[in-house]
Amino acid sequence: MEKTRVLNIDALCITEKELLEGLDRNLRGEGGNGVLITPNLDHMVKLQKDEEFYRCYQEAEWVVCDSKILWLCSKVLKKAFPEPIPGSSFFTHYYMHNKDNHDVKIFLLGARTGVAKVAMEKINEKVGWPIVVGAHSPSYGFEKKPEEIADICRIVRESGANVVLVGVGAPKQEKFIMNYREQMPEVKVWMALGATIDFEAGNIRRAPKLFRRLALEWLFRMYCEPKRMFKRYICDDLVFFWYLLKQVCGVYKNPFER
Repeated sequence: MEKTRVLNIDALCITEKELLEGLDRNLRGEGGNGVLITPNLDHMVKLQKDEEFYRCYQEAEWVVCDSKILWLCSKVLKKAFPEPIPGSSFFTHYYMHNKDNHDVKIFLLGARTGVAKVAMEKINEKVGWPIVVGAHSPSYGFEKKPEEIADICRIVRESGANVVLVGVGAPKQEKFIMNYREQMPEVKVWMALGATIDFEAGNIRRAPKLFRRLALEWLFRMYCEPKRMFKRYICDDLVFFWYLLKQVCGVYKNPFER
């Protein structure tokens, strides 16, 4: 598959239809297990400073453009992405794509206490059968608690899930998947999809379609969560455009290239 280089990562030039078909192959055991990571501007900035996060990207089988802004920015590069594939809406399309496939067994890992179970109930009601076989909300700082991680691995394995969505925020979710996926070999598809569980539970509102169409979903989220999102979008993420300008001018350097 063709790829586009954005700063120090290579993302697939792929449509949502092609991604769904590729994940179907992973689920059937063709080509091994698959990890889906969806970069946005916040990821791109973190990828300049966090080498472990960067290594997660190098190991992921599916790296696809999550952000409409990133998609628009790719038009100044040698090859643009064919379309953005926002993780929050992609997951809905994924389980509806598999609504008649009873071989798909999804586990939801993330969000605050009880939210993942609400999302599970709503998804199963929408699909008409228990396509989501389990849900768990880990404690704050779980990634530093070996006993809790062992318990999570056990819960996932006992659920019989072969698809796991991890939504605990980047880069925590990507690091968890890469560090522990070998302990859950039955899982054929991993998805690192941020706030998706909250969206499915109705805990966080999706931006209206007009905002999404105009690449302003970030503005709506900042309106809904001003304290958390102002720092991310205004203080942290704007530096991405400086990095991109350096790439276009041919002077950008990968900080982790030896």
